[in-house]
Amino acid sequence: MQTRFYELADHLAKRLEGDEVFLATFSGEESDFVRFNRSAVRQAGSVRQAYVTLDLISGRKHAKCTFTASGEPQLDTRRAVEALEELRHRLPNVPEDPYLLYSTEVRSGGKLGQNRLPDSGQTVQAVLKAGVGRDLVGIYAAGGIFSGFANSLGQRNWYSTHSFHLDWSFHLRADKAVKSSYAGFQWDASEFDRKVALAAEQLAILDRPPKTIPRGHYRVYLAPAAMEDFVGILAWGGFGLKAHRTKTTSLLRMVEEGARLHPSITICENTREGIAPNFQSAGFIKPDTVTLIEAGRYSQCLVCPRSAKEYGVATNGAGGGEAPESLDVAGGDIPAADVLSRLGEGVYVSQLHYLNYSDRPACRITGMTRFATFWIEGGKIAAPLNVMRFDETVYRALGENLVGLTGERDFIPNPGTYGGRNTASGRVPGALVENFAFTL
Repeated sequence: MQTRFYELADHLAKRLEGDEVFLATFSGEESDFVRFNRSAVRQAGSVRQAYVTLDLISGRKHAKCTFTASGEPQLDTRRAVEALEELRHRLPNVPEDPYLLYSTEVRSGGKLGQNRLPDSGQTVQAVLKAGVGRDLVGIYAAGGIFSGFANSLGQRNWYSTHSFHLDWSFHLRADKAVKSSYAGFQWDASEFDRKVALAAEQLAILDRPPKTIPRGHYRVYLAPAAMEDFVGILAWGGFGLKAHRTKTTSLLRMVEEGARLHPSITICENTREGIAPNFQSAGFIKPDTVTLIEAGRYSQCLVCPRSAKEYGVATNGAGGGEAPESLDVAGGDIPAADVLSRLGEGVYVSQLHYLNYSDRPACRITGMTRFATFWIEGGKIAAPLNVMRFDETVYRALGENLVGLTGERDFIPNPGTYGGRNTASGRVPGALVENFAFTL
């Protein structure tokens, strides 16, 4: 894929006219997919797909189009030339773009991920074994993901990674289920068995009569998946320069009033340890890390090229949405094995859903518990809880009311496959919080 993409870029460079410049991006995958239901394989298949997006620039005008790359050199060359001609025909009819910015510094390079994935057949057998006697439902996706960049200035970049993601649930009945996931770059049978054992234990508890607690403030433990949901809302305009300059960021109080989170909260865009490429569509190279919140204090914004041009600052290679693609929340000092004893009496939250801002300027978030949420008494699970709605500010939950974070963190890739496997991910700990507000 890499060689053919570079050859395609070289061919296009020879066909440019006048002051034309092109930027080209490549995205592709070679993935296996397996869907499970009632602890049986219901669908299995493989996907091999690749796309090239071409952006033709002349002065301050530019136009884009995307075509499918077949892997057959002559066909792909013809499609690329046709795309170039189409864009050249469109350019005179498009307006100038005042915020157009692309890299003119040639910084070529590549990162080729090692393929340490297990045989898909062996993985399927491990999943089916875990589902014996239970109703297991889920999807397994694994394989290589490939990204590339090339421009007519001579820059060439390539990125590949080989990862897997098993997103699965043990279903009990009706809306009662225990959801779990396992993801990474190399399958660890003992780690998967540990997750299966935990889910099976919670499934048995879920069969007990559910408990309903009155609305109020409770001591809670947000498991890593719930914590990733909670912190992930901040990506909706919280960290981008555009949102900060237009005062629509949910972190406005941190920027303008000096509000702080707990000193143990450090949040980064950690491209080095994520599965997203370290370059973007305008050719800018992302730094290994961008610290967004450091020791509870606001630190830096994510700056895409268009915002950089508009506000006269340097870009740090963020995408157009200026949201973290490799979210990293630093761990704390609470051992995961001590979570229940440290929680004592309160609510264990495995997952959240339907999250949204209820008051964006105050960074107040509302949402609902989901799947396995439990009432804890005496440091032990006492009963499953019926669904609850929460309404809480980040400044309270991750600020004044944060008791601590677990030292262990979960790596949680985005399971989305719409149009292609998503390369966004999060690496987050669990969080112990007191006085967490449940409203329903």
